Amino acid sequence: MEEKKVVKLDILSDPICPWCYIGKVQLERALAERPDHPFVVEWHPFQLNPDMPREGMSRKGYLSAKFGNPDSAQQVYGKIAEHFREIGVEANLDAISRTPNTLDAHRLIHWAGIDGHQSAVVDALFKANFVDGRDIGDRDVLADVADSAGMDAAVVLRLLNSDADEAAIRDRDKNSREMGVNAVPTFVVGSQHAVPGAQPPELWLKVIDEISADLA
Repeated sequence: MEEKKVVKLDILSDPICPWCYIGKVQLERALAERPDHPFVVEWHPFQLNPDMPREGMSRKGYLSAKFGNPDSAQQVYGKIAEHFREIGVEANLDAISRTPNTLDAHRLIHWAGIDGHQSAVVDALFKANFVDGRDIGDRDVLADVADSAGMDAAVVLRLLNSDADEAAIRDRDKNSREMGVNAVPTFVVGSQHAVPGAQPPELWLKVIDEISADLA
């Protein structure tokens, strides 16, 4: 039996990025329509706010610093809420009370990749932040997310309370920026083609079909 040919799909993302969540939902709808797709997906760290204090900050303070006035923030997040509704995600942006530093969340995503639970953990982090309004900078919350995705919460908490892989995550983030990535989500197809932004399922179906034809 001939071995199936695969193509790496690397995704640079941050679990507090709404467009990353929207992009994941839309990609996965395309993958579900093409169950024989060639992609092997891996998620990579990119912190939207690399200088965020380790303890995070109040959402109100963050939005004020970023947008200057509440009207601008409301306009931007109103459009984001509309996109969530369009794709059927029941996001509750008003429930978010803190903007976290996501270094620990990225460490968890890295360990989930080793453990074979990466997609489930990424999903659970997006849901915790955007649907449930939980603080994904809180290590107990992260351990709970890990548990919900099939990982050992006690092991994860022990790792989170150490500095395991912190330097590696920072280095991977830095390397991506040095390669020219300045926004997420960024999808890299077959280590060659960068696709920026949350793309509709139709685009992914076209990409999958073209790659599958080339591999045949």
